[in-house]
Amino acid sequence: MGSIILQIGQYIYDIYYWLMLISILGSWFPQFYATKVGIWISKLVDPYFAIFRRLIPPLGVIDFSPIIALIAYRYLGGFALEGLRQLMNLMGV
Repeated sequence: MGSIILQIGQYIYDIYYWLMLISILGSWFPQFYATKVGIWISKLVDPYFAIFRRLIPPLGVIDFSPIIALIAYRYLGGFALEGLRQLMNLMGV
């Protein structure tokens, strides 16, 4: 049971990571956000990106905050998944 929960957590984590990466790459193509897929991805990842946009303002037309957000997600997400794994071990699941 515990391994299934960890696998689901890992899948959700990976899917959101790829959605952020697609959003970053899609920003190079202005028409991307006019598509249904672009709008859908934007609605999912922009709230997370907004946290970093408040902290790191764009430098001219270049916005580094999504890349910093992606790095932070990868770094902190690894800790979260490891913490979940250790919690499951402590609970004996």
